[in-house]
Amino acid sequence: FIQCSTQHPSETQDIVSHVLGVPAHEITVQSLRMGGGFGGKEMQPHGYAAVAAIGATLTGRPVRVRLTRTQDMTMTGKRHGFHSAWTVGYTDEGLLTALDVTLTADGGWSLDLSEPVLARAMCHVDNAYWIPDIAVHGRIAQCHRTSQTAFRGFGGPQGMIVIEDILGRIAQTLGIPAREIRRRNFYSGDQCTPYDMPVRHPDRLDAAWSQVIDHAEVERRETEIEMFNATHPDRRRALAMTPVKFGISFNLTAFNQGGALVLVYKDGSVLINHGGTEMGQGLHTKMMQVAATTLGVPLSTVRLAPTRTDKVPNTSATAASSGSDLNGGAVKDACEQIIDRLRVVAASRLGVPPADVRFSRGIVTALGTDGSLTWEDLVNTAYFQRVQLSASGFYRTEGLHWDASVMQGEPFKYFAYGVAAAEVEVSRFDGSYELRRVDIVHDVGDSLSPLIDLGQIEGGFIQGTGWLTLEDLRWDDGNHDGDRGSGRLTTAGASTYKIPSLSELPPEFHVELLDKAHEEGAVYGSKAVGEPPFMLAFSVREALRQAVAAFGSGGTGGNVVVDLPSPATPEAVYWAVERVRATSADSAAVPS
Repeated sequence: FIQCSTQHPSETQDIVSHVLGVPAHEITVQSLRMGGGFGGKEMQPHGYAAVAAIGATLTGRPVRVRLTRTQDMTMTGKRHGFHSAWTVGYTDEGLLTALDVTLTADGGWSLDLSEPVLARAMCHVDNAYWIPDIAVHGRIAQCHRTSQTAFRGFGGPQGMIVIEDILGRIAQTLGIPAREIRRRNFYSGDQCTPYDMPVRHPDRLDAAWSQVIDHAEVERRETEIEMFNATHPDRRRALAMTPVKFGISFNLTAFNQGGALVLVYKDGSVLINHGGTEMGQGLHTKMMQVAATTLGVPLSTVRLAPTRTDKVPNTSATAASSGSDLNGGAVKDACEQIIDRLRVVAASRLGVPPADVRFSRGIVTALGTDGSLTWEDLVNTAYFQRVQLSASGFYRTEGLHWDASVMQGEPFKYFAYGVAAAEVEVSRFDGSYELRRVDIVHDVGDSLSPLIDLGQIEGGFIQGTGWLTLEDLRWDDGNHDGDRGSGRLTTAGASTYKIPSLSELPPEFHVELLDKAHEEGAVYGSKAVGEPPFMLAFSVREALRQAVAAFGSGGTGGNVVVDLPSPATPEAVYWAVERVRATSADSAAVPS
């Protein structure tokens, strides 16, 4: 019996079974909840669970394996670093015509999840933009570092940053506003992705884009920013908008399935089990809401049991933003089986056809009559009629197909869309900057739980901002006589690795959910929300690019092309400003 902080209990079970040489049915893995996951607990907990299992087997006593913070940061994998090399073609109007890009992922010392991470990166190089001719090449480099692993976005951010960086450069080369360049290149109509999947509902991206421009008063603020830059020689402001189009489903089709076990007791109380894991993202709350809605009972009637492999077998990782889709579909299926049985019992009691029975808020009614039953009364009646009050639910995502050998097919159920506008202010003296305001409109379909989704959007955006601006991993280069520590992480604690805090939050942070965005075929019309908001933070990086450019052109941005590293730390921004100012000074010194 293993209690493990894992996003993938079934795979933990498989690994321990393999290591101990015993069948899977002799291993039970439980994950009550995690204090955060973000992908790092999808693959890497399995080895530590196996170590504990070996210890318990050899000693006959309980064994605990727990890492210190420094050990954790030093030993475990990180988000894959990527090197990108590209050639792009575009028209004088800024329309993309062709792209040839090679992505090289730093896999670390072992393969881990590097192959699917790279595959998703390759599938997201286009982001929200139509590129008529495109070639994407991917490879994984084995390096003397930690074994890199899953992290929120799972390759999507590393792929999407390529096209966002390209469009930012094109805009500055042509002297056309970046948000106009981006808008011109959006998918439309019946266009397909480079891997031949139709882009459905691209109009939602247009709607979110227009909503941000309107509600954030973008045009008025751009005028104010121009005036500010013209009168503040040592500080520059900029506002940037970026979109997100993120595919939802596992690239490996077999993982797109979920299971659940729903038990209704004689007193009417309900216990649900499902294969998803809770890591603070609110999945358990959503599953209770799905059960309560489907059964037509108050939320207080439903309790959720810990995720265990002896209750729901062969589950997929809680990853790929698909936890609610897969497990919600399975919970709904199990509850519908129970409702179908109870409907027959209720129809007999109320004297109506089963199709006329309705369940709502713990009361069972029938169309065309004044009769009613309480949920508890109906369940008790069903028990004495020997009607089964439990069900095993299952869900599989339909319509998926993917040929990994040629990278073609429809690997995703749908795309999640979003748009963000970020305004920054940069100081030329030290490259420090302030995130002044953020406005987001995000498509979550018909939200299962709006408060949870708003929290995920806010948290994802801030985490993405940290990745792009603050979180700078540094490694020992090993260039020391007799040093055998090459590849060792040197930023292994909070004193050397900076993550976002309250001081990095914008004073104004506005988040809205896109209206009229029902997603057909998903549980109650909802859409995934875990990963897509992370990439809305590209707006911060692009705003920094525009602000840096403004230091070299009298505050307007002009045709200065900024080479901005990622992460764009204050130091990196400072040196980018210095390069821009030096280039502008050289240009001014050359006679026309």
